[in-house]
Parts: sequence; C-alpha cells; structure tokens
Amino acid sequence: MQRRYFSVSALALSLFAGSVFAQTKWDLPAAYAATNFHSENLIQFAKDVDAATAGKLKITVHANASLFKANEIKRAVQGGQAQIGEVLLVNFENENPIYGADGIPFLATSYADSKRLYDAQKPVLDKLLAAQGMKLLFAVAWPSQGIYTKKEINSVADLRGIKWRAYSPATAKIAELIGAQPVTIQAAELSQALATGVIESYMSSGSTGFDTKTYESLKYFYDTQAWLPKNAVIVNKKAFDALDAATQAALVKTAAEAETRGWKVSAEKDGFYKKALADKGMQIVTPSPKLMADMKQVGTIMLADWQKRAGADGEAIITAFNQSAKPAAKAKK
Repeated sequence: MQRRYFSVSALALSLFAGSVFAQTKWDLPAAYAATNFHSENLIQFAKDVDAATAGKLKITVHANASLFKANEIKRAVQGGQAQIGEVLLVNFENENPIYGADGIPFLATSYADSKRLYDAQKPVLDKLLAAQGMKLLFAVAWPSQGIYTKKEINSVADLRGIKWRAYSPATAKIAELIGAQPVTIQAAELSQALATGVIESYMSSGSTGFDTKTYESLKYFYDTQAWLPKNAVIVNKKAFDALDAATQAALVKTAAEAETRGWKVSAEKDGFYKKALADKGMQIVTPSPKLMADMKQVGTIMLADWQKRAGADGEAIITAFNQSAKPAAKAKK
C-alpha cells in the first residue's frame, strides 16, 4: 500500500513538473511610461495572451525603459536578450530607411492616411525584420505631431538657433533644415531635459506632452498634424518558432486585436490630450499659413531625400500608398 502511494505521488509530481515546464515566460521591454496608452495596450495584450493560451505564454511588460533604453530594445529582441519588445520604428531609420517611412513630415497626416501608409509599408517591413531574425506582431500609431515651444512662432525663422529635441533621425533632420540646435533626448529623459532647459522646443504628439508634463516648462503647442509615427511590437523569430502551433495562433490573433484596439484608442486620445494640455494652461495654436508652408517645404525635401535612400523598396511603398488613395478619391466624386 505504501509503495502504491509513492508511485501515485511520483506520478502527480511528474505531471505537475510537466505543466510547469510547459509554461513559457517572455519579457517585453517598452520605452514609455506605464500610464501611456501604448503601455496600457501592451499590458492588456499580455493579459489577453495569458488568457488565450490558458497560461502557457506569460508576457511581462517592462515600461518606461526600465529593462532596456528605447534605442536598445530592437537589438535586445534581435539578439534574444528579450523575446519580444516595443520599438518606435522611426528611431532606426539610419539602420534602414524603410523604418523611417512614417516619420516623413506631411506624407500621411491623418489616421486614415497613416493606416494606408502602414498597409503599404508592412510587406517591406515583414521582409526586412525576417532578414534580421524577427517578426512584426502589430503596430499602433501615435497621435498627430505638433511643435512644442516656449515662445510664439509664426514661421520657421522663429525656430532658428533654438535647442530642439531630436529623438529620431527624422527629427534631427528637421532641426538641420530649420536651423535649430538638435539635442538627442529619449522619452524617459524628456521631463528632466525640459525642467533643466536642455531643450526649448520639440515635435511630438499631445500624448508625449501630457505624459512628460511639458506644460510645466513650455507654453505653446502648434497643432501642425505633421505625421503619425508608429510603435511596433516585434518578436524574436526563434522564440516565436519555439512555441507550439496553437500558442502561435493565439499570439497572432491577440496581436491583431491589440492593433485594432490601439489605433482606436490613439484616435480617441488625440483630442483628449490636446484638451488636457489646454486645461493645464498650455495654448493649443493653429499654425499660421506661413509656418505651415515652411514646414511642408521641409517635408517635401525630406520625402525626396528618403526616396533616394530607400531605393526600390521605398518606391514600392510610396506607389502602393498613392494608389490606395485613388478608390477613396473616386468614391467622393
């Protein structure tokens, strides 16, 4: 009897151990505050993955650059230090111009246009990431980008010499074209940089301005709606391939749901953030025709430069983007 009891216990322990070892744990580093809508979407995504896989895949979100800095996350995922991560695509334009397609000023200025650009960009992104041992799970746009300043501006001339936050190659290029002084500052360091006067101006969304309490240091937000950059959630291909087929399918399905949810929330938050900034005393300003004309000229120069660097893949993206607008144009007629 005693021997039989031991055998049953051993079997139970063996089954328990098997269930433990069947669970996979992933780390998901992200660069933005836990209260940012992107991070909140990631946390919901992780919960949904847990539920969809019955606990077989556990994802821990590490927000606010607490595990890796913003510019380190892609390399961490590529090298397997993190199995999954969220990156701002435009940060990696120097590595490959394709990553910077949604950072070109005034190419796609609405959520509808930004989604069309994403659809045009995605096949090329998939190919590029696959060659680097990664897979794109989903991407979500930021709200539209405007100019934060400590003083009133009526044209690009008013920005010459100003200390300008550059967080990507595109924003550094803008600084060069408008005659500003670029200072590289990532999101997690922005509040301190503003408080200490390291920067006096930058381009970003209402979301970033609200999260970093920019209203405490700068008083004007010029609503240029210049572009809508995207955060992308990427996964190490080996880590993905190591999952069983059912878990892979659940992960992909949950990612698609997170993408849909993220775009919807982003669009809803666009207006919310601007109102919240205004409530905190910031002036939300419609740019003057001269300022808009100047900035659109910057966008034209940057698009031509990007197309030259991006080659055939870039041309394919722009062609697909432009063609996708034609059915909508016809429908309006």
